[in-house]
Amino acid sequence: MTNYLKKYQRLLIRTFLGLIACFFAISIAAPSQSINPTINPVDTQLLSNESRLINYQQQAESVLIAQDSMSSQSSYLKRFSAILSPDDVYPNAASAFSTGAIGAVLNGNRLIVRGDYRGLSSPLRDYATDPLSPPNPKITSGIHIHRGSAKENGLFQYALEVQPESNGLNGRVKGEFTLTDEQLQALNSGGLYVDLHTKSFRAGELRGILKAYQA
Repeated sequence: MTNYLKKYQRLLIRTFLGLIACFFAISIAAPSQSINPTINPVDTQLLSNESRLINYQQQAESVLIAQDSMSSQSSYLKRFSAILSPDDVYPNAASAFSTGAIGAVLNGNRLIVRGDYRGLSSPLRDYATDPLSPPNPKITSGIHIHRGSAKENGLFQYALEVQPESNGLNGRVKGEFTLTDEQLQALNSGGLYVDLHTKSFRAGELRGILKAYQA
């Protein structure tokens, strides 16, 4: 009877130690699962873009209001945005992984633009050393506004000011323009687009239509 009790005690001890080992193994594995959840990268990027667009629209709006507080009240403003993508370059998409976000605010015919670009394949095209043929002195940077649809390469309208970071692959852009009636009509009908040119993709690495913004 005594031997039977001893065997039973040893069995209980082994079972208890086994349960402790299992619990310890699970507790070690659990943090790695919480640190690396399955996330759709597309959704994450869309959220990032949305946040960037709102930020740049707010910056543009603050410029308008500071310049003319009476006529630049929020109810008079129209907001526009463009997500710049390599896939939208026409006629051939650029094989790049860069992105850009543009926020713009219109009051009357006054357009304020703010935005950024990220992860370019190479620095922006330098039109001083790599000009068009024939050269266009109005093209002062590698980021432009053009008049045209998504499926055409339209006429150059404006160059945006560029504030590159030290690596040349990320940066901010801005611009303040007084639109003509023709440009204003194009903007309101989805006929103005922003494109970005780099040394690797001289014809364009990023592009996007300026569209009326809807939150």
